[in-house]
Amino acid sequence: MKHAIKFLLVLLLGILALLLEFIFHMPLAAQIVITVIGILISISMLFEMIKTLRSGKYGVDLLAITAIIATLAVGEYWASIVVLIMLTGGDSLEDYAAHKAGRELQNLLDNSPRTAHVVTNDHLVTKPVDDVTLHDQLVVKPGEVVPVDGTILSGTSFFDESSLTGEANPVTKTPGDALMSGSLNGDGAITMQVTKLAADSQYQTIVKLVKASEAQPAHFVRLADRYAIPFTLISYIIAGLAWFISKDPVRFAEVLVVASPCPLILAAPIALVSGMSSASRNGIIIKNGTTIEKFAEAKTIAFDKTGTLTKGVLSIDQINSLPPYSKAQLLQLAASAEQQSNHILAHSLQKAVDPQKLLPVSDIQEVTGMGITADVAGDQVKIGRKAFVVTEAVTTPKQTAIFISNNQHYAGFITFSDQLRPEAQTTVSQLNNLGVQNTLMISGDQTATANLVGRQIGITKVYAECLPKDKIAVLKEQENHLRPVAMVGDGVNDAPSLAVADVGIAMGARGSTAASESADIVILKDDLGRVARALSISQYTMKIAKQSVLIGIFICIGLMLIAATGIIPALIGAFFQEVVDTVTILWALLAHRDNPTLQKLIQQQEHPNK
Repeated sequence: MKHAIKFLLVLLLGILALLLEFIFHMPLAAQIVITVIGILISISMLFEMIKTLRSGKYGVDLLAITAIIATLAVGEYWASIVVLIMLTGGDSLEDYAAHKAGRELQNLLDNSPRTAHVVTNDHLVTKPVDDVTLHDQLVVKPGEVVPVDGTILSGTSFFDESSLTGEANPVTKTPGDALMSGSLNGDGAITMQVTKLAADSQYQTIVKLVKASEAQPAHFVRLADRYAIPFTLISYIIAGLAWFISKDPVRFAEVLVVASPCPLILAAPIALVSGMSSASRNGIIIKNGTTIEKFAEAKTIAFDKTGTLTKGVLSIDQINSLPPYSKAQLLQLAASAEQQSNHILAHSLQKAVDPQKLLPVSDIQEVTGMGITADVAGDQVKIGRKAFVVTEAVTTPKQTAIFISNNQHYAGFITFSDQLRPEAQTTVSQLNNLGVQNTLMISGDQTATANLVGRQIGITKVYAECLPKDKIAVLKEQENHLRPVAMVGDGVNDAPSLAVADVGIAMGARGSTAASESADIVILKDDLGRVARALSISQYTMKIAKQSVLIGIFICIGLMLIAATGIIPALIGAFFQEVVDTVTILWALLAHRDNPTLQKLIQQQEHPNK
């Protein structure tokens, strides 16, 4: 915003100077106006340059300041105002390209549990969550979010902890089990005792992790800054030699006018804006230009599992039926008994059976956290946990399962698993082809399940059973030669790791807004393949940006050598600089188009069998 104000101020004062000199014939007043604004802008740039140098970075400000001061010093104030307009205009454009997301934490804060039902003198009193004290007894009703960390005193229910741990399967909790704030209660009311205050609970820990991560951004040298020092030195050498040989200080100013770093300031931002536009056209939001620069060089990409590499929706894996039941009959029996349930596994069963084939059900009785009994077409069916259904010794599967009995006879079990995204393996392969050297999966899921998914997709290394702080540790421990590191995730538990990664990528189509707000790139469509597209767009954008910058530099060096002979007046040199700007801008705009590599990726993703 401040750069836009500077640009408008310089433009308006430039117009005022034109009126003063050419309409009111007051050249001295015009020169004073331009000199004052030139000095003020130069002082402002000088302070910004000092801040930049203190932060360990460097830029092209010194050359710009010298060009402005030199032209003012030798009376070439019109050349100075042209340089000022281009510099402040370039900064404004860069601000636009580096659009900042100012609400990274807002969704986390909005979704934090705000109230709790406190048991007081055998009555429930709803209090702000910050007023809850240690050892208070709380009631968490069905469908509510657990407000603080605690331990169950009474009641049994299943809890969805996927937004915290990444584990897709609901977890049944009984008296004595620990609860994490932010987990979602299922179908049973429970009474719990507070073990941590709201400020210390798991959900607020995630908020703190995001804040800490964003307060310590990774050091990164931007494209224009990499060329700044050599270009500045070359410019000073040519200008100094021209002054020394000619003995004329005007020659110094004439050289620096054509050496003003507008190509460095304009070319990269325009290419980045074009690349961001190309990404948007492909269903990808890239929040700022620096993200494109980092992601184009990514050596490591880490993925969350549930909802990112997998669909995040449990579906039937195996049906193990015992005689006289076939697999189809066992599935029909289970789906019929569960057709009035809201449990996540019930939904998976109902999706697997034609509604017209469901048997009539009545007299449904639910035992919270254990299962249900129901009359299905005249038979007494039990479905649920092993301890609830089975009395004899039977095989226990490793994955999530429900057990079924009919008229007190054990009939078999059905297992569930989270299905891989069909595009996951292709995406990892495409990323490797684009130069990614290291792919990681960092999951809160069990080790066996995570390793299986990693092998199927072709992941380099798998980290399992990770909480948010563990994910951050994995990202930070990556060696320098494997950086920049990008992280792809979709849940609340991914928000801190997306913030701490060099580039955070959120699957925003179905993931939490908290993850999207903490990320640098948001995939708007539920398609993991867009990650590879984003990388291709970033790489092509930076290729065009580098070409634009180098074209501008080489033309500027040629003009400097010509200006050193004294045949290009300062004002004409300033307008020559506009020609250079035009060439670099037109070249930078090429980043808006779909490059051949991107077109090939899209073809592979849309027609994987060809």
